This record gives sequence, structure tokens and C-alpha cells, in this order.
Amino acid sequence: MRRYRRLDPFGGQARPGGNLSCVCGFGSSAWDRLFGGPRPASLHPFIEVGVEGRRAPSTPGDLLLHIRAEQMDLCFELATQLLKPLGDSIKVVDEVQGFRYFDMRSMVGFVDGTENPEGREAVDFTLVGDEDPQFCNGSYVLVQKYLHNMTAWNELTVEAQERIIGRTKLSDIELDDAVKPSCSHSSLTTLEENGEEVKILRDNMPFGRPGAGEFGTYFIGYARSPRPVEQMLENMFVGRPAGNYDRLLDFSTAVTGGLFFVPSADLLEDLAERAPTGL
Repeated sequence: MRRYRRLDPFGGQARPGGNLSCVCGFGSSAWDRLFGGPRPASLHPFIEVGVEGRRAPSTPGDLLLHIRAEQMDLCFELATQLLKPLGDSIKVVDEVQGFRYFDMRSMVGFVDGTENPEGREAVDFTLVGDEDPQFCNGSYVLVQKYLHNMTAWNELTVEAQERIIGRTKLSDIELDDAVKPSCSHSSLTTLEENGEEVKILRDNMPFGRPGAGEFGTYFIGYARSPRPVEQMLENMFVGRPAGNYDRLLDFSTAVTGGLFFVPSADLLEDLAERAPTGL
């Protein structure tokens, strides 16, 4: 971690634009091994959710690197430079290269992240506050890899797809409650507390390999507590009420699942001093 302070992925050559960024998250067991001492109040291994063959599996990891840019070459170069100092001390268990799909659409053709909070609302819903002051301005992120059966999905009419998602496909308008099924994706992922909607920040990315018949979505959900995301998954996989599950899961299979804590930039600096020598 100390080495990353001096990291210059472009060898001193300025690269204008690109909006390159990297979020670093730590899993529950890695936090204890690397840092000891106090830990984020809600950091724990992701617990598998599901019934009747619909499973959101738990595949814990120690370190998550979420790299973003407007150009793939920037992501590639930063990932290369980040992994180089770690050498054989780590094993990469999952690597996904996502991409922007048309006007921010998911692989199933609907706009993704429509209800994301913005501005002050985004801060309030995604950053830890006074409830855990030692980890203030950090965030929790839950990630999952979903694979889609696009052959079966594309056999549906647009109207049937819209009832499953709960929004119109072309214009991205939420269906009226009178016609939107309670088992739609948008219905089951909408949470309320004391009459107010509880939101998360989604940064999902489509991915795929047409030649291999692989089409998927990498779910990335940031929140000030993991509980809202976990509740959404319970609604989707178990149902609200039980049995009234998300019908999108008839065409989508979760194959990974992990929970991480993302420290603030200032805390990450402090953690670098506490990490074992060589990291």
C-alpha cells in the first residue's frame, strides 16, 4: 500500500481527460489480517441468500479494485500497475471488464441506475456518518456477477419484459402501480423506512463475450450500510412476501457475491501505516 503513493501509471506523461478513478475495498477477514484494531461496524462476510434454486452465492474476497474511466486503455494500464507490486502475494479470483452499453443500458436492454441518488442525497445514502465516526466518509460496496439467458429473454415480447422490470424499455418510465406487478424488479428493489425511500448508488456494468455466449451484468451497489442492499436481495431471491420473487431471476443467475468496506482517502493513508511491511 505504501508503494501506491508513488504510483505513476503513465511514466510521468500527462494523460488529459479520461476521468480515471479507482475505489479500493477490503473484505471482512482481510481487514482483520491487515489492520487489526477497530473495524467498520457493519463489515461482515456476505451471507448467501435464496430459496428453491434461486441463490445469491457468497464468494468472499479480500480486496476489491473498482477501476473506472472513459477509455478502456486507462483502466487496463492502472490495473496492470496496481497488480504489479503485489506479485505472487495475491491470487486474482475474478476479473471483469465492463463497458458502457448505449445510453447506460443493461445487457437486458433497459436503462440501469435510473433512481440513483444525486448531490447531497447521494452523500447521505452512500457515506458513513456519525453512526460510526472512526469510519466516517467511507462506504460499503456489495458486488455480484450475474449471467443472463439472453436467448430466453429475447423470446419475450417487449411488454412482457417491461412487466418484469417495472419500467418501459424505450422511454425508461416507471409503470403505473396499477399495472406494475408486485414481483417486478423495480417493485422489489424499492425500500422505504418511516415513509421515506431508502436508496443505494448503483454503478452496474454490462459485460460479455458473444463468441462464448456469455452475457452478464456486474452489480456494484454502494451504501452507508450494507443492510439496504441485503434487504433488496432478500426481496429478490426469497420474495416480498415469501414466494413473490423477482421474475428477472428466471433469466439471470448470480454466480458471485461479496461485501467490502471502502475507506475514505484520509483513512486509507492511515491504514497504509498500519499494514504489514511490504504491502
